[in-house]
Amino acid sequence: MHGRICPQCCGEQREVTLDCPSDCPYLLQAREHEKPRSADQVDAAGLFLQVELSDQFMYEKEHLLMGLSYALAKASRADRSLHDQDLIAALTMLSKSYERRVNSGLHYEQPLTSESQRRAAAEIETMVKEYREAEQKHAGYTSLRDSDVLKALVFLLRLAHGRTSGRPKSRAFVDFLFSQFPEEAAVVAPAEAGSRIILP
Repeated sequence: MHGRICPQCCGEQREVTLDCPSDCPYLLQAREHEKPRSADQVDAAGLFLQVELSDQFMYEKEHLLMGLSYALAKASRADRSLHDQDLIAALTMLSKSYERRVNSGLHYEQPLTSESQRRAAAEIETMVKEYREAEQKHAGYTSLRDSDVLKALVFLLRLAHGRTSGRPKSRAFVDFLFSQFPEEAAVVAPAEAGSRIILP
């Protein structure tokens, strides 16, 4: 694409109106020099700051975090039209849903408007279900609580906000997930992939 677009348009419309390919050298170079987004560029409510994430939780639920990260990468590979904002929307909806379950016991999900976002959310829910089934099979019971799922979702949501450029067509977070789970290794189960979670 870089041979068909002027430098000014590239700079101004990159990931805004232009859906840049992940391997574009100009995009990669821009990401290297891009300043992290400031705190006032992210809605504090969207970070679920009321949810505390301890080092102990990160250690004890590492496989859950890996599994959910893998689910996001899998969803993004299945639907190449997904952008960071789509994953953030899916994670936000699920975080609100699980927070409601934890606080009131109500099971209600705010419907997502995008089919792609719904599929991403469904992939996450499938991973949670499979995680619980694996616990049941190996231990005879499941110890995963809804509050644990909420914390894991909030971790990924904060990670997404920290990785994305915030532009409408940004795929920086998506590309980060792909780097954690390379396509040729996608057949490897998350639990077998080792510790590759990078903190935001």
